[in-house]
Amino acid sequence: MKKLFLLIAVVLLCTFGWYWWSMRPADSGNEDRISVRIEAGLSTRGIAQILYDRRVLRSPLAFRLYARFHGADSALQAGTFILMPGMTPGAIMEALLSGKALEIAVTIPEGFTVSDIDALLVKKNLAATGAFLRCVLECDLSAFGFLPSGAGLAPRGGRVEGYLFPDTYFVNVEQFSSEEFLERLLTVFRSKVIDELGGEIGTSGRSLHQIITMASLIEEEALTDAERPVIAGILWKRFDDQRGLGVDATVRYILAKPVGVITAGDLNTDSPYNTRKFRGLPPSPIANPGFPSIKAAIDPGASSYWYYLHDRQGKIHYAETNEEHNLNRIDFLKKQ
Repeated sequence: MKKLFLLIAVVLLCTFGWYWWSMRPADSGNEDRISVRIEAGLSTRGIAQILYDRRVLRSPLAFRLYARFHGADSALQAGTFILMPGMTPGAIMEALLSGKALEIAVTIPEGFTVSDIDALLVKKNLAATGAFLRCVLECDLSAFGFLPSGAGLAPRGGRVEGYLFPDTYFVNVEQFSSEEFLERLLTVFRSKVIDELGGEIGTSGRSLHQIITMASLIEEEALTDAERPVIAGILWKRFDDQRGLGVDATVRYILAKPVGVITAGDLNTDSPYNTRKFRGLPPSPIANPGFPSIKAAIDPGASSYWYYLHDRQGKIHYAETNEEHNLNRIDFLKKQ
């Protein structure tokens, strides 16, 4: 009998030790944000397995037992949650019970404009319509000396168009502020572009504003990373030769017409952003470019081409002469 009691005690001790170990954070101190999607109707077993697969739990079984002990077996909510390996299973369960994550992910894609970011924040229920736009125009940006002056810039993009670095940002829903978010985007730009690429920009022979403005054109014109340096080389060559850049995306930007047919009237718009009508770069970037486009603007590819176009399937066609370019237009645009 004594041996039986001893065996039971050892089993209980081992079970308690396992449970204590399992209820610790998967990686104590790790504050990496991990986006976890829980679908509606998923069982506690399925939820625990997802959390384990996403490396925020040590043991699916321990989590299931914890949920059952606390009567939460059927109360865990569906949704997308931002969790961390440093969270305890108890904290994770609290997040799933509330149905609200303390933080959410806000992804700003390459090529987004300030207006696009404003609309994204509204969609995420983080800000009212126009709040981010008003901050762009009214908030104090004196701490960011790399920004251009406001003279001649497109009103809706202000000084910051092009200088908001595309990336995924995790934000606290309850504490969100348009001003703090704007400052954060500009701070990341300074870190990712000025600090990392400042030397290359300095030896490129171009100003930061020229580089970012050209990068925004490349972002809108190139469909693949392979195209970016080639298009950059063509546009810089045209710029240096004082030819018109002829980038329709600049017209779309100033007219706030991202899609639809570009008309003859559109191309005759009397604006310095119209690179069909005026030579040189537009007064400011027309989008927020990603790292590959910025790199291409700094280090363009050499080629014999002066022209390019994309056909209706997205394939690019280069040309050395205007005559060859016009033939490409007939062959790949008008005939399709």
